[in-house]
Amino acid sequence: MTTNRRTFMGGATAAAVLGSSRASWGQKKYDDGASDTEIKIGHTCPYSGPASAYGVNGKAIVAFWEMINAQGGINGRKIKFISLDDGYSPPKTVECIRQLVEQEKVLCTHNTLGTATNTAIHKYMNQKKVPQLYVATGASKWGDPKNFPWTMGYQPDYHTEGSIYAKHILATVKDAKIGVLMQNDDYGKDYWEGFKEGLGKDNQSKVVKHVSYEITEPTVDSQIIQLKASGANVFFNIATPKFAAQAMRKIADLGWKPVQYVNNVSASVGTVMKPAGFDNVQGIMTAAYAMDATDTHWDNEEEMKAYKAFMAKYHPTAHIADSGNLNGYTVSMLMAETLRRCGDNLTRANVMKQASSFKNFRVPCLLPGITISTSPTDYFPIQAVQMQRFKGQTWQLFGDLMRAEST
Repeated sequence: MTTNRRTFMGGATAAAVLGSSRASWGQKKYDDGASDTEIKIGHTCPYSGPASAYGVNGKAIVAFWEMINAQGGINGRKIKFISLDDGYSPPKTVECIRQLVEQEKVLCTHNTLGTATNTAIHKYMNQKKVPQLYVATGASKWGDPKNFPWTMGYQPDYHTEGSIYAKHILATVKDAKIGVLMQNDDYGKDYWEGFKEGLGKDNQSKVVKHVSYEITEPTVDSQIIQLKASGANVFFNIATPKFAAQAMRKIADLGWKPVQYVNNVSASVGTVMKPAGFDNVQGIMTAAYAMDATDTHWDNEEEMKAYKAFMAKYHPTAHIADSGNLNGYTVSMLMAETLRRCGDNLTRANVMKQASSFKNFRVPCLLPGITISTSPTDYFPIQAVQMQRFKGQTWQLFGDLMRAEST
């Protein structure tokens, strides 16, 4: 457990938007993976296997760096982005990362996906002192600069997100009887521990049934049947996309009508809500930190127009409804800015220095009022969310922006 725990507080305040500031130009300094002409970045993602829905993220990031290179690269250097398929298998991730670090000699890794998979390479990356940046998982362990100074997260942490749902249930559902479906790994357990903390000791008895599934199982139908039989009137869906969609569809098939919450990592309209059936997902809630490209509310926003132009030119075969595309775009915007700020000092130590020196930096397509702030003791870049509810064929935001405070 990280010592720098955050809780979310209601109420939004306007945050300053700061542009990029280049590091001072001095003598050129390079570590492995950087030169006068090139910067090598490594990446792993499940393009195959049980979590292959997340392959959308990786393809979007590949397209993003193609755009950057077409625009002249970063400070005149082209990005060589090497993305490998780890199948969401920790041993395979270790194999891929060793290849990237020891053979390809990348400067850093970017947005490697999955909690268990990143856990498998966590100590290795820190022992090798290779930046493991903006990982695609919200486990709270990525915000631990004291013990793991070379690893940084990106999205709001799962523990806090789970706590938010618990508090929302307590505030809005009378006589709540809660059923929980959890993926049985570090990712699922992080959400579950946060959810229990949000309930508080006096309310944990409101959880009437807690069931788990393995990522290797074909379906979660039997688990949903157990949850309905428990008499639960609230359902918290801690599942990756394939299983989250299965759960929502099975709930509808059974005629069960609980109040439903789904974790943010499985809130994609394209890869979760649509496959589950739009009729089956009305009213389901989640927490958001980025705009949704399917929400017409953002159509006239310049940031959304730029994103859609990027998709049309560099990733035309992708579906705009897949939120993994937007996730890949926003996190890569932050990575690109981090490298820009390095100037000609492309050492691994300076990459981490720049990553941990953001102050109210605006990443395009995050929700208004959400900016990036980091420090050598704060490795949680995004520290605000807003609740949203599914209506029709898209998400609709409601309530105030909830901002994280150190505790």
